[in-house]
Amino acid sequence: MALVARLWRFLPLGRGAVLWPQLLMRAPRGCGRCGFGRLCGFEVIGHPGTFKRGLLFSALSYLGFEAYQVLSQAAVVHATAKVEEILEQADYLYESGETEKLYQLLTSYKESEDAELLWRLARASRDIAQLSRTSEEEKKRLVYEALEYAKRALEKKESNFAAHKWYAICLSDVGDYEGIKVKIANAYIIKEHFEKAVELNPKDATSIHLMGIWCYTFAEMPWYQRRIAKMLFATPPSSTYEEALSYFHRAEQVDPNFYSKNLLLLGKTYLKLQNKKLAAFWLLKARDYPAHTEEDKQIQTEAAQLLTSVSDKN
Repeated sequence: MALVARLWRFLPLGRGAVLWPQLLMRAPRGCGRCGFGRLCGFEVIGHPGTFKRGLLFSALSYLGFEAYQVLSQAAVVHATAKVEEILEQADYLYESGETEKLYQLLTSYKESEDAELLWRLARASRDIAQLSRTSEEEKKRLVYEALEYAKRALEKKESNFAAHKWYAICLSDVGDYEGIKVKIANAYIIKEHFEKAVELNPKDATSIHLMGIWCYTFAEMPWYQRRIAKMLFATPPSSTYEEALSYFHRAEQVDPNFYSKNLLLLGKTYLKLQNKKLAAFWLLKARDYPAHTEEDKQIQTEAAQLLTSVSDKN
């Protein structure tokens, strides 16, 4: 209706009358026999009917432009609604442990410019790579593919905490194929992105957990890797088990029992600190954690083995 109202201003109001406010003005004094063909110093060339048809054409062109704008806005709204629907489906499949179905769904939209969709695709690619039945060649391809999706997500929206988180995770995975020098160099970048993710969303337990993993990894770095790191970098990355433990506990406080691996690493860190009682407490929780994914099953097995080891030593 709004478009019709706008168009109405440009259409004939009666036989021989045209409403055009910019041109319908009184002729200035001295114009003499100024008629329709010469208005206020502007000369209209040709037959008045031609001029009238030109006005109508302009009006229709304006209508077309207005319609285009409305349709474009509607298309944006529709596209946004569609992305939201895809994200809902993706999150449902992820929570259901449908790794392969999730990957198939999201790869259909791999050309998307939406950061939320892209970081989920990075996660899905990585999850497929982690499956035990995935070949080494396919795993490598998926690891690099995941990094590319995460990078694109970060480029599209730098304020997205999940994009920072998954970029750091995927960059860490790629390090397994790039050699020790690149892996250590990437460690600084990885830490920065984990810290940024925590800064952007301090209530995301996973980002806090990943900071704990970073600390744990460098706390248990083998002596030969430490030596290489010192040769390559003036101040190589380093951390302690105590620092790792603080992050794992902080993650648990934010979201209790959110992840079986956090429970496992709490137990393993306490073992490193020679606190067998607390180690057994957390390992028991990891062993009894409901297995929703293949990773959960692997963690259950490792926790059970560590508990047996702790019991034997006692």
